[in-house]
Amino acid sequence: MTLTGLIDNSFAASRLVAFCTLSESQTLGYCTKILCHTNEPNIFSWNTTIRGYIESGDLDGALLLYKKMLQYDGLKPDNHTYPLMLKACSSPSLNCVGYTILGHVLKFGFEFNLCVHNALISMLLSYGNIEAAYDVFNRGCVRHLVTWNAMITGCVRRGLEIEAIKLYREMEAEKVKPNEITMIGLVSSCSRLHDLNFGREFQHYIKEHQLELTVPLLNALMDMYVKCGDLMAAQVLFDNMAQKTIVSWTTMVLGYARFGYLDIARKIFYEVPEKSVVPCNAIISGCVQSKHSKEALTLFHEMQINNIEPDKVTMINCLCACSQLGALDDGIWIHHYIEKMIRVGLMPDEITFLGVLLACCHGGLVEEGRKYFSQMSSKFNILPKLKHYSCMVDLLGRAGHLEDAEELIRNMPIEEDAAVWGALIFACRVHGNFQIGEKAAMKLLEMDPQDSGNYVLLASMYSEAKMWKERKETNEKKRSR
Repeated sequence: MTLTGLIDNSFAASRLVAFCTLSESQTLGYCTKILCHTNEPNIFSWNTTIRGYIESGDLDGALLLYKKMLQYDGLKPDNHTYPLMLKACSSPSLNCVGYTILGHVLKFGFEFNLCVHNALISMLLSYGNIEAAYDVFNRGCVRHLVTWNAMITGCVRRGLEIEAIKLYREMEAEKVKPNEITMIGLVSSCSRLHDLNFGREFQHYIKEHQLELTVPLLNALMDMYVKCGDLMAAQVLFDNMAQKTIVSWTTMVLGYARFGYLDIARKIFYEVPEKSVVPCNAIISGCVQSKHSKEALTLFHEMQINNIEPDKVTMINCLCACSQLGALDDGIWIHHYIEKMIRVGLMPDEITFLGVLLACCHGGLVEEGRKYFSQMSSKFNILPKLKHYSCMVDLLGRAGHLEDAEELIRNMPIEEDAAVWGALIFACRVHGNFQIGEKAAMKLLEMDPQDSGNYVLLASMYSEAKMWKERKETNEKKRSR
């Protein structure tokens, strides 16, 4: 193309850019060089390259390219640019960039374009900015089904299940007919709410209106029935599936294991066509949730025998199993699993350490707990959060190290919460240490003087110490709030 001069033809160059960007090899660096050295590259070429960066996970590259595009004279983003950019900025950590892109959308007048409009709603919901998302949604010229789906799906992803169902009721009132995508969002809401009646209503609608039972929709229905405890309904759907995915198998394995039907869970697990860490995690997690911890550890050993590499989810489930058993021999189990994680290239994160500290707490392993709490920051550069401090206070308190627990709270680099002080109060009552317990209870009252439960707690402590005058004064303060 260089020899024939076609490289200077914007259409021909755009085909080359598209090939380089969207082919399996995805030579994005080479593609960017072509783009920057082509005379007057068209907007299609820029959009295609930006899309390539986004699909490869290089969001910084996409943003840099977008900035370069804005610097070209006579070239403006179009209605295909902004859905890409808004999607790229949908991570809450990129909200500052996302709001800048929103400003550009308004500047260039694309806010009422349907694709841009829907992408904007999804981005705002991903930030948790519900009011702004509703504002954009209500200002739309036409509330297309895709727009409704963007709102419903966004609400579900943010854990706003009730809002998602309310939106569906609005859809019904406006005579907008839902499709399979709508139903996936609604059925997923029922799963999280554990609302079997709503779930059955939506399945009835799907059947009555002959919506296509796609694999994702069937998986969502199965998950809903499993979460709501109707395993037979889930099994019927599973048995009638023409095409089962790993999600389908995993849902059934986890469901039966969670409710304690380990024989059935194992039977389905061994029928999975391709063994991988995902179904293994499902059955181990189900065993842990149903308190069959020995079974969970046995399955973990089977994973090792079958050369299936564990991941963080596996390790956390195993730690929980160990903590339930209380069979942690001087921390050997914990040490084994942490070392195993590192050996297979998985660095422990804050969730892993929460499982570790819980395991130490249940096993009464004070020194092991101290060690791993210290290593969070010193060895793994992870700053402990409130839940980690609460676990440590609980661990120290259960073992009677009340002064150490109090000192840990006093030296916290973050502001303590009620859970931390509550753990200390519980330990003080168990060990009969009224002095520290009173200080902790006073701290709770200082944090939330309107919570009547804190007054009841302090009054109970005074009763246990036979301090009747102080108990009376506390009850009077409670009544006079």
